[in-house]
Amino acid sequence: MKEYWVKDLGLAGKGRKRIEWSRNLMPVLSKISERFEREKPLKGVRIGACLHITTETAILAEALVKGGAEVSLCASNPLSTQDDVAAAIAEEGIRIYAFRGETVEEYYRCLGYVLASEPNLTIDDGADLISAIHKLYYGIESKELGYVREAAGSIDVRNLVGEMLGGSEETTTGVMRLRAMAREGKLLYPVIAVNDAESKSLFDNPIGSGQSALDGVIRATGALLAGREAVVVGYGNVGSGIARRLRGMGARVTVVEVDPIKALRALMEGFNVEPMREAAKHGDLFITATGNISVIRREHFEVMKDGAILANSGHFDVEINKRDLEQLSVRKERITPCIDMYVLKDGRRLYLLGEGRLVNLVCAEGHPCDVMDMSFSLQALSAEHIAKNRGKLPVEVLDVPREIDELVARLKLESMGAAVEELTPEQIRYLSQWETGSE
Repeated sequence: MKEYWVKDLGLAGKGRKRIEWSRNLMPVLSKISERFEREKPLKGVRIGACLHITTETAILAEALVKGGAEVSLCASNPLSTQDDVAAAIAEEGIRIYAFRGETVEEYYRCLGYVLASEPNLTIDDGADLISAIHKLYYGIESKELGYVREAAGSIDVRNLVGEMLGGSEETTTGVMRLRAMAREGKLLYPVIAVNDAESKSLFDNPIGSGQSALDGVIRATGALLAGREAVVVGYGNVGSGIARRLRGMGARVTVVEVDPIKALRALMEGFNVEPMREAAKHGDLFITATGNISVIRREHFEVMKDGAILANSGHFDVEINKRDLEQLSVRKERITPCIDMYVLKDGRRLYLLGEGRLVNLVCAEGHPCDVMDMSFSLQALSAEHIAKNRGKLPVEVLDVPREIDELVARLKLESMGAAVEELTPEQIRYLSQWETGSE
């Protein structure tokens, strides 16, 4: 079996230093890792993980290995791997197949190499690994699946599924895909929606994405946000966080949203709300965060200002329609590694950041470690929950158990020098009965 596929093992020293810095900012996962090392709750578990390969992911992988698991990693985005971190992970003896700038073929071969390790628990960010397993199981054919199959070698996917304990999913887009599988009766094993846990969705999504998306835009462009017309497409947990932080930096923010309740919320929180056909005319900066396809497309490009900047914060590079942009352009030029200029037929220039992929990871370093501390603690504890309940979990998209969600929040509070109030016995009784009214 191929043990690793990384850009350059010589980068490992730099990666180790960065991982150690991140460890200082992840006290909750560090505490869980210490317990895992003592108790070995994942002994005998083979974990296949498809995640962004960052310093935080290295610390999660280390915790899982300390817990007794055998871990294989690949990237969940062709441009999100930090090559020095990947080298450091490989040097630690963990199977890893990831490097920045993977082609489509290389990306899917890396998925196949992870499957060759015959995982019995999966961890996904975007559901590409679990999707590949399901497509192979159901005999779905594609060029990409051919690459997966070749790299996976002689594995029997039916045996693989039969031995699967469960999985977990990190992000909104992945959970959407899993729920679609479940609705069609196609889901083959239980999967925990880590994305939907409150100690993830209320912090990682709005706060982590809000800060890191703008970090990516600023690093890529050096542009001043104050006074700029910014358009945020989508007002879910991610988009709302981006919109608030844009406003905090002085931008004039318009929200585009298809859900009337979310749109009303945005309006009542002080944002301008318009359909995309209107917002496209005046935006200087566009950031998509919907999880949907072609939310910025031909008719929007046709009315945009000269110099408009386009960025995406959704998991896949489908929200900004790159095919339409190519067809409308007479010239494309790479200005920097993170900026592509498209010159339209009338001379207007539109600038696409990070090839339309996740701007926070392609043009910066992803979420702050402090917030990933909670998200990856949930991942580690969810893996432990799956291992402890092997054969008992229903084949559904499952919530993170409430006790795990609250444990992570309590540990984070403690690490920040804070604590929650405790209910008195009288208050507990009051909350559990119905008879008492106004007195």
